[in-house]
Amino acid sequence: MARWTVRAIAEMPSVSNGDADDPAWYPLQHVLGIDTFGVNVFVANFAGQTLVGEHDERESGQQELYLVLEGEAIFELDEEKARLARGTALAITDPSVRRNARALSPGTALLIIGAGRSPFTSTWKASHFEDIPRPS
Repeated sequence: MARWTVRAIAEMPSVSNGDADDPAWYPLQHVLGIDTFGVNVFVANFAGQTLVGEHDERESGQQELYLVLEGEAIFELDEEKARLARGTALAITDPSVRRNARALSPGTALLIIGAGRSPFTSTWKASHFEDIPRPS
């Protein structure tokens, strides 16, 4: 097994179930051999395309991070809306939050990272973060 893998996203195979309404799905987790967290990129073919279907993560207990790499997306979070532009991150730390997202422009690329119930332990020193505020 490789100890590391380097691949351009555009050179990775995309997954499709054959539905023209589905965005391009690049399964980074699978292609790169990652098995401790989920990570995918979805790229919209057209404005208004669903990038994240409505769901919550109660069953899995996952927290999820969404990062807009290109374009803009509109998220619905428990019936509230959040508009995310390129370079904007959204962290959903409560697995019960119902969520979905649509692309506002073709080519909108959304990186999604999720991890489950085991708490993450950083290898960084706590002193690195003393002056960094956390959400309340």
